[in-house]
Amino acid sequence: MERTLAIVKPDAFKAGHAGEIIDAYLQAGLKISGMKLIHMSPTQAGGFYLVHKARPFYGELCAFMSSGPCIVIALEGENAIQKNRDLMGPTDSTKAPKNTLRGRFGASLQCNAVHGSDAPETAAYEIGYFFNGLELV
Repeated sequence: MERTLAIVKPDAFKAGHAGEIIDAYLQAGLKISGMKLIHMSPTQAGGFYLVHKARPFYGELCAFMSSGPCIVIALEGENAIQKNRDLMGPTDSTKAPKNTLRGRFGASLQCNAVHGSDAPETAAYEIGYFFNGLELV
């Protein structure tokens, strides 16, 4: 079993797509082991995306991720990271196939509806950023 972090980003939450996105995870055979509705501050978003601090889009990314509520979800299952990456599609929603979450619910490179961990080490860090051990089942 593997764990990964998924985020229903502020754009998708505001548009009312959270239920459909969560259902897609479940339909793909992923189990929810933790879930929270949060509203990150710019500082919290900055800490989460610290790996991108030197990149030119960092400030915009932090502002976007702190612009409204989002849902953070710890998912679990066989090959959970790759399964979620396949569900999401490419980062740029305008290039994502229409059968992916970003193709269905995203609007652009930044407003791309969902986030997902890209590796086991990243998943461990990201899940730990939002959940403590007692919050995961």
